[in-house]
Amino acid sequence: MTSFVDRVKLQVLAGKGGNGCVSVHREKFKPLGGPDGGTGGHGGDVVFVVDPNIHTLLDFHFQSRLQGGNGKQGSGSNRDGAAGESIRVSVPNGTVVYSNGEMLADLTGIGTEMTVASGGRGGRGNARLANSARKVPGFAELGEPGDELEVTLELKSVADVGLVGFPSAGKSSLIAAMSAARPKIADYPFTTLTPNLGVVSAGETTYTIADVPGLIPGAATGKGLGLEFLRHIERCAVLAHVVDCANLESDRDPVSDIDALEHELAEYGGLAERPRIIVLNKIDVTDGRELAEYVQPDLEKYGWPVFQVSAVSREGLRELNFAFAKAVEEYRDAQPPIESTRTVIRPHAVDDSGFEVRRLVPAYEGDVEFLVTGHKPERWVGQTDFKNEEAVGYLSDRLANLGIEVELAKQGAIVGSIVKIGESEFEWEPTDPNVIATAGPRGTDIRFDRNERKGADERLADRKARRAQLLEEVEKEKEARGKSRRG
Repeated sequence: MTSFVDRVKLQVLAGKGGNGCVSVHREKFKPLGGPDGGTGGHGGDVVFVVDPNIHTLLDFHFQSRLQGGNGKQGSGSNRDGAAGESIRVSVPNGTVVYSNGEMLADLTGIGTEMTVASGGRGGRGNARLANSARKVPGFAELGEPGDELEVTLELKSVADVGLVGFPSAGKSSLIAAMSAARPKIADYPFTTLTPNLGVVSAGETTYTIADVPGLIPGAATGKGLGLEFLRHIERCAVLAHVVDCANLESDRDPVSDIDALEHELAEYGGLAERPRIIVLNKIDVTDGRELAEYVQPDLEKYGWPVFQVSAVSREGLRELNFAFAKAVEEYRDAQPPIESTRTVIRPHAVDDSGFEVRRLVPAYEGDVEFLVTGHKPERWVGQTDFKNEEAVGYLSDRLANLGIEVELAKQGAIVGSIVKIGESEFEWEPTDPNVIATAGPRGTDIRFDRNERKGADERLADRKARRAQLLEEVEKEKEARGKSRRG
C-alpha cells in the first residue's frame, strides 16, 4: 500500500454562483408592490492551508477532485441565496502548487493559506436591477461559474540539513542516532524508499535533518530513486555527504563517491551555493577507521569540514551535531528579513477600455468574424439568460455603453456579422443610433427605413451566396488537383 506520496495532480473546481430571482411583491390591495427578487449566493472557494500535522500528499492519492459548494438561488421578499460552502484543504509544509507548468504558490510556514479557485459571484435579482428607467425588471442575472483548473502539488520537505550519499552509506542510521526518528534500517541497498525527517537539538539551536534515498550515478537523469526525491533537499541550509568507509567494493572510494555525488547535484541544479559537510561514517569498523584517516587529507582539499563518525557507537556525533547547528544558524542569519504584508493597489490605465475587439478572417460561411475579449463583456454574457428578451436587451445596452458597438463599427462590422464573446456567438445587430447610422448606407437609419433594412438583408444574403460559391470553387479545385496527381 502507498504510504508516501509527494506529487499529485488534482482537478479543482470552485462553486457556481446562484441565480438571481425574478419576483414582484404582492399583498392585499397592493398587487404590484415593486420588484423584490433576491440575489443568488456566491459559490464556495477552494483554499489550501498548511497543516503541521500533515506530512505527505497521500490523502490526495485517493481524492483527485476538490469542489466547493454551489451558491443557492435568490428568492422573493428580497431574500438572498445562501453562499456555497468553501472547503479548506490541509497540505503539508513545503507544498508547491503548479498549474499549466507555472508555479502559483510556494506554501511554507504553518498557517499559510492560498485561495486556489474562487467561487463564482451570485447573479443579481431584479430588485437590484431596478432603476428610474426600468422600475420592474422582468429578468435577473445568472450566477457565474467558479474557477476550474488542474493543479499539480509537489512536496519539497522543509529540512535544514540534507543527507546525501550512495545506497547503504548509513544516512538513515545517522538520523536514528541523532534524533527520535525511527526509519527502516537494513543491510541492503535502497532500504530507504521515502525521505526520512528528524528533529535535532544542539544547545539552543533546534533544526531538522532529512535524508534522500540513495543516489547513484545518473540519478539526476532518472536512474534509481534520486530524481524523485532530490527536490526534498532544495530547501536545505546545508548538505552533508555521507560516505561509507566500510564499503568493500573495489571500484569505489570516498573521493570518487563525493565527486560522483557532486556531479549529480550539479546536474540537478540550484544547489551549488549550499554549504557542504563531509561525514565519514562507519569508523566503528577497523577497516573503516583506517580508510577514513587515510583519505581525510585528500578530502580536506575540497575546503569543507570533515567529520569521522559512527552511527552505531555514536562516536563523533556530538561534534557533528554542533557543526550542523552552526552551519544552520549562519544560513538563517544570512537570510533577508521577512517583510510585512503590504497591500499593493494597481489602478487601471486611463486608456484601458476593458475590452479588445479583434477581426478574424473567416474561411467558410458562418465562421466567427469578430472576437471580443475582456473580463466585463465575457462576464456579462455569462450572466445573461438568452431565453429572456428583456435580459438580452439589457445586455445589448451594457455592451453599447462600454463602447463595443462603436469599436465593431470601426473595424468594419455590418449587420449580420458573426461576433463571439466568451462562449457565445451572435449575429451582430447594433442598438446605438450613431452606430446604426454607419452600419447601413450613409445618411440612412436602418431601424426606421424598411427599404434600407430590406436592402441590408439582401446584401447579407448576397454575401452568403458569394461565400458559398467561393467554397464550391475551392472544393472543385481540390478535386481537380487530386485527379491530376492520380493521373
